[in-house]
Amino acid sequence: MKVSDIIQTLDGTLLTGDANLDAEISSACGADLMSDVMAFVKDHVVLLTGLVNPQAIRTAEMMDIKVIVFVRGKTVTKDMIDEATSNGMTLVATRFSMFIACGKLYEAGIRSGGMRERY
Repeated sequence: MKVSDIIQTLDGTLLTGDANLDAEISSACGADLMSDVMAFVKDHVVLLTGLVNPQAIRTAEMMDIKVIVFVRGKTVTKDMIDEATSNGMTLVATRFSMFIACGKLYEAGIRSGGMRERY
């Protein structure tokens, strides 16, 4: 699924430039604990989170995650948008809860959970 399709599916608002809109995404992960993202998330996923602070951007950068969707209508700061833009990331906001947003992406065809095997 293309990033542009994800934005449409989640009735999202694009917060950064359109650099990654044609990128293909095949898995997604929803998490608010960035330590879980670092421990378990595969590279090249869309990250859904309610955590709105610079740690989310820094974690995504370390994990080579290029697309972050902020759920529950959270407001992202200008500093976060600037940092994401300078790292070539796409930020999206949606009014949906994490549960609903993940469900909508699953329903739209993203079936992989984006998680590495734990053991």
